[in-house]
Amino acid sequence: MRLENKVIVVTGGTSGIGRAMVERCVAEGARVVVHGIDRAQGEAVVKAQGDRTVLVLADLLDAASPRRIVDAALAAFGRIDGIVNNAARVARSTLETTSATCFDEMMAVNVRAPLLLIQAAWPQLKQHRGSVLNIGSVNAYNGEPTLLDYSLSKGALMTLSRNLANAAGPEGVRFNHLNVGWVLTEREYHHQIELGQATDWPEHVPTAYAPSGRLIRPEEVATAAVYWLGDESRPISGSVLELEQYPIIGRNPVKS
Repeated sequence: MRLENKVIVVTGGTSGIGRAMVERCVAEGARVVVHGIDRAQGEAVVKAQGDRTVLVLADLLDAASPRRIVDAALAAFGRIDGIVNNAARVARSTLETTSATCFDEMMAVNVRAPLLLIQAAWPQLKQHRGSVLNIGSVNAYNGEPTLLDYSLSKGALMTLSRNLANAAGPEGVRFNHLNVGWVLTEREYHHQIELGQATDWPEHVPTAYAPSGRLIRPEEVATAAVYWLGDESRPISGSVLELEQYPIIGRNPVKS
């Protein structure tokens, strides 16, 4: 198994991509600290995975939450080998609709919390030559018109990954980053229905957005994550990988 005996912290691990990562990490032999904010969802995840997981409920808007997550990991499993900064706040905003509060909350959850979690876990990461995987978005490059603050936060997270990889190389701690494209999570499914899409909308996604004929699945992102969390990818650090169905930079969509 590719993550045998490793202890991995997954933020936002109670649904969507995070839940898929928890399930895959456990299947690969890891013990997993499942962070979330919804008790019912979290308890369902932990119940399904058994004693190889522990649930930590913490609101990442609170700057003290990263320290509590690390303390819970050490209390449950005695060590930390890897961190997946997956939790994210997603809210629609434009230049006209954004506010100081919207911006501050987006940056607090999407950038400050990953930074403080890494900081709190730093002694463990150094001791065990750990791996940090930050989950970003292709919106980091310029974003969508209605995702202004979210896009800004993901650009900052990408810089955080590169900066720490550059600084931490001699310490043996690795930092890599996935910029994920359009993924069919339950939240995204329901969000599109709220925007007026039909219930079968995933079957009719335009090929400009999904050349394969379907959206990316959470378990496919989780499969990629295992490689970067495990020792197979050592000594690679500082990589930013786009998990999308087409090239992001210089793309010229196929015209039908």
